Amino acid sequence: MKLGITVGKFYPFHRGHDYLIQQAKAQVDHLVVLIGSKPTQAIPAAVRANWIRLLHPDVEVIEVAEDIPEAPEPWAARALEVLQGRQPQLAFTSEAYGEPWASGMGARHVAIDPPRCHFPISGTQLRQDLSTQWPMLTPPAKAYLAKRVCVLGVESSGTTTLAQALAQHYQTVWVPEYGRWYWEGRRYTPQAQQWESYEFVHIAKGQAAWEADLALRANRLLVCDTDPLATYVWHRRYCGTYSPAVEQIADRRHYDLYLLTVPDFGFVQDGTREGEAIRLEMHQWFREVLIRKGKPYITVAGLPEVRMARAIAAIDPLLVFPPLADP
Repeated sequence: MKLGITVGKFYPFHRGHDYLIQQAKAQVDHLVVLIGSKPTQAIPAAVRANWIRLLHPDVEVIEVAEDIPEAPEPWAARALEVLQGRQPQLAFTSEAYGEPWASGMGARHVAIDPPRCHFPISGTQLRQDLSTQWPMLTPPAKAYLAKRVCVLGVESSGTTTLAQALAQHYQTVWVPEYGRWYWEGRRYTPQAQQWESYEFVHIAKGQAAWEADLALRANRLLVCDTDPLATYVWHRRYCGTYSPAVEQIADRRHYDLYLLTVPDFGFVQDGTREGEAIRLEMHQWFREVLIRKGKPYITVAGLPEVRMARAIAAIDPLLVFPPLADP
């Protein structure tokens, strides 16, 4: 079996890294990717390793402590140590250190696009200017680094309209409301208005899964039309109490900002909504939960253009990404 190896920080994992791995694994039977790890790095090595595993489930990813000098010889010795007796025949890099590193392992060096013609980017460039260099990130890195904004509100309060408008403005993706589609599928069944607690757990998990999938395509910002915290509130509406199981799912989610839409216009029936009798009371439930959970939020009200302007004014500062430290 022909064994290949490559090494890097993948901090963050960009398209040049992805190209290197694609080219390397096409030339060997098995590829090992070593990821440098320091406890002071802003993005843990375990996260970066999972980025690579997501796009390349057929490679072996090993985290390696960066507690040795940054020189080819000690890193060659460390690589052989973690390989535990396996001898690599080929070593792949795009760097000047590649030749002596490979030699130290008794392997042949294969240079993959050293001038970076295919993807003119480096980890240093990305860390210094994430916003400008965003297209060079791989999908899992985008999902991790994107800012997340959740548009939250009761029925007929303009959440979907605002979410779609924001996605269009920022040229990014928005996450639809999973619970709505779940309701569409079950609405014609007998006693459709009777809900079971387990269904809200399913909806919360489904919402989170849709978000995870669409985040891979985020352009600096992911706009979410509701979240599991909203499911937590809807559980109270239909079952009379809050659900600890749904709360656990909601508490694991992070959003940089919530936009709470105010139901300050006439109720619009779209064929699936219940009615307006409980709108104002539920709006207070949403507000109370956001405050109790310590969530960052603003309210948006008034005409669509007023709501949009207020939302943009709150979101724009979030998209100024500070440099990623590389200690």
